[in-house]
Amino acid sequence: MAATAPTTDRVMTIWFNKLNESRRTAIEVRGDEVTFGRDPDCDVQLRSSLVSRRHAVVRRLDDGTLELRNTGTNSCLVGDTEILGGQRVTFSTDTKVRIWPFTISFESERRASFTRSEVEAHLRSIVANLELRIHRQLLERLDLYEMEATRGGSTESILLLENNIEDVCRELDLFGEANAGLLEEIAGLGLRDHAINQLILETGDDDAVFDLAALTSNEFDVPATLVPEREQELHGLLQLLRKKAELDALPDVSSRIQQVEARFAEIFPLLRVHLHAELRRYLILRMLKKDLKDIVFGFGPLQDLLRAPTVSEIMVVRSDQIYVERDGVIEKSGRRFISEKVTESIIERIVAQVGRRIDRSQPLVDARLPDGSRVNAIIPPLALFGPCLTVRKFPIHRLTMDDLIEYGTISEAAAKFLRACVIDRRSMLISGGTGSGKTTLLNVVSSFVPFKERIVTIEDTAELRLHQEHVVALESRPANVEGSGEYTIRDLVRNALRMRPDRIIVGECRGGEALDMIQAMNTGHDGSMTTVHANSSEEVLQRLELLMLMGADLPITSIHRQIASAIDVIVHIDRMVDGRRVIGQVSEVTGLHPETGHVMLAHLFDRRDGRSLQPTGRLPTFIDELIAKGLLELEFLYVRRHRN
Repeated sequence: MAATAPTTDRVMTIWFNKLNESRRTAIEVRGDEVTFGRDPDCDVQLRSSLVSRRHAVVRRLDDGTLELRNTGTNSCLVGDTEILGGQRVTFSTDTKVRIWPFTISFESERRASFTRSEVEAHLRSIVANLELRIHRQLLERLDLYEMEATRGGSTESILLLENNIEDVCRELDLFGEANAGLLEEIAGLGLRDHAINQLILETGDDDAVFDLAALTSNEFDVPATLVPEREQELHGLLQLLRKKAELDALPDVSSRIQQVEARFAEIFPLLRVHLHAELRRYLILRMLKKDLKDIVFGFGPLQDLLRAPTVSEIMVVRSDQIYVERDGVIEKSGRRFISEKVTESIIERIVAQVGRRIDRSQPLVDARLPDGSRVNAIIPPLALFGPCLTVRKFPIHRLTMDDLIEYGTISEAAAKFLRACVIDRRSMLISGGTGSGKTTLLNVVSSFVPFKERIVTIEDTAELRLHQEHVVALESRPANVEGSGEYTIRDLVRNALRMRPDRIIVGECRGGEALDMIQAMNTGHDGSMTTVHANSSEEVLQRLELLMLMGADLPITSIHRQIASAIDVIVHIDRMVDGRRVIGQVSEVTGLHPETGHVMLAHLFDRRDGRSLQPTGRLPTFIDELIAKGLLELEFLYVRRHRN
């Protein structure tokens, strides 16, 4: 009898929520047809008197699109098209449907299909469980804590550890025939990791590799028990991968790593034929030795992520959930710690490298790594579900305004205007949400400050890297264990006024220091800059009011007068759904309203069309001064207005 191909259940996932409610409900429906309505017998019950008993039927077509038939009396919206009762329309799965008062979206998939990331996460889970078993055996055989204390100083201790790993794998019969299929997939995962690590290590370009000093030392990446013959075979596989993925045609290590990540699954079948049993066994042992040495001496599954130039942020939610940000998009890394205890131990190791400690009595740490990357760690009892860690890595490539224009973050006209404002000593405030790129933009804009000027930078965690020579960098300091020795941003702003600065740049105002910053801008420190959390240019004014009131109990009218006289330009930056950072508004503070006394804004650039930053037609009140000084030509608004 001929074998029949296994069937797969077609599944449609429907997400819906009421208007003005952020919480969404998901329902999975098998088959190609879904009914919507108020009746309980509908596949998706929408409980509202405005919804008909059987309001609509959505059917999946053979080409993957969807068809909606309105079977109710009330209309519904498919995208921007109103569909009346009895009418039908075809639409794509990314189109939203509105059956008042519900918003509905669709996700179509096959039950038996898995994404590449899901497969990787499953394999890494298996590897983590295996490493946990090996680690427990090693704890019984060796004094791993002593090895950790000595940082694996001797070659003998490394050899001892690696040989014991091999012995444990032999006792577990890891390479038995029963595991052959699974081991082949794990070997593929190990080969991909090895290829990416080699790409990072091969380059000699300092700008292409994250320099985290001793934090990600490579001394334990290469096993001491190398076999030259197997290493030669691995080298041959990597060369074949390089050729098939056309890596040599790519300009930098980041793009090569992205290419390997994107095309490895496609190329692996060509490599698999060369992956014989002995080489597969060697590759898996090599991976296990490296991972376990990372746990004992390094930073476990974070070791490679800290070095990877394609990863900009690492977020440990739980021991088995590690997220990363790549190109502005947050995704699961697939990696995991072998246990919660190991997670906490590695977090302690990271903060210890920067002279800090974390324990039950001090369960929260905010620190900076040697390269400027920011670390925030929080453990129980403050973290309810286990130790959490966030590492915002310092960018390996210092962005320029040309880069921002190329990425579509800002238009060329707006970039020229901001450059002229900085040179002309116009005080600037940059606003935006968390992770929107405020500090990055501040870094870029501050590069226009003339070299002859003295700059004092003040930050909670030093992130600014100015290329000017005459820069004094100050960093706040938390209280020590005894509760003394604290120096806040406000303390440093006040001290900076005694340091004869031409400009003061504060990384972020989030408290009473906003009052001192505004006063500094009003007392001869024109051209100073800072950032503030806000959702728009208008809201930043309200936010400033609140922050200044935290510094002193002043009348609102007095606060408005100080803001209006201190700040010239407000730049608001947004983080889009797809991860892109774009400048949404460039506004001028034009003064106080004659009747209400409120601070007035004039929007000079905005994204009215939702796509590109364009001039609004309003010119800044100081445009004549910029033109007279040769900093701008009036035609700047109309020459290549955007490059999106």
